[in-house]
Amino acid sequence: MAGVWRDFITAVIDAVRRRDEAALNDERRRALDRLADEKIREEQRKRPPER
Repeated sequence: MAGVWRDFITAVIDAVRRRDEAALNDERRRALDRLADEKIREEQRKRPPER
C-alpha cells in the first residue's frame, strides 16, 4: 500500500513540476519577445526609415 501512495505523490509532484516548467518556458519566451521588440524600436529610433 505504501508503494501506491509513493507512486501517487510522485505523480502529483511531477505534474506540478511540469506545469511550473511550462510556465517558466512561456515567461522566458515572452521576455525574449519583449526584448526583441524593444531592440527593434531602439534601432528604428537610431536610424530613421529611408524613403
